[in-house]
Amino acid sequence: MYLVTMLGNLLIILATISDSHLHTPMYFFLSNLSFVDVCFVSTTVPKMLVNIQTQNKVITYAGCISQMCFFIFFAGLDIFMLTVMAYDRFGAICHPLHYTVTMNPRLCGLLVLASWLSVVSLFYCTILGVYLSSAATHNSHSSAAVLVMYTVVTPMLNPFIYSLRNKDIKGALTQFFRGKTIKGLFSKKGL
Repeated sequence: MYLVTMLGNLLIILATISDSHLHTPMYFFLSNLSFVDVCFVSTTVPKMLVNIQTQNKVITYAGCISQMCFFIFFAGLDIFMLTVMAYDRFGAICHPLHYTVTMNPRLCGLLVLASWLSVVSLFYCTILGVYLSSAATHNSHSSAAVLVMYTVVTPMLNPFIYSLRNKDIKGALTQFFRGKTIKGLFSKKGL
């Protein structure tokens, strides 16, 4: 599941970067969501895989704190990116004539930056609440099942839900793997 998550999200980023037709706000936000999902999954799953392989469930206090900090940060960023994507789609559907003027590259960059800054500011408040709450009040088995669903399954499905079924993404990936994109880059530069 980890490899599928990484591959799917990296393919979205690759397709968006390699095809100039995908340099639109929607695909900009999708590639940012894919990047966040890669980071989100990479905060917990590698350690979990090592624990399963070695049968050792020990983590240092500093490792636990840093893992939890990154986990909450990227989880919040994932939510804010989905919110920005919803705003983008709202503008495209409800105000199509104003969309190209409103969603300019500067605003897209500001929305992504605002997502990052919002998570940073909320991050410090929520992290204190998580670590100051009593460990005895949490059911470990039900928490583990929910955690796996949220940390592994959702980021794995995001590329399929948002992008890989999309004909533009499929076309960009097909062109990339056929080499047309790379040949096109060299021919434009006169090489």
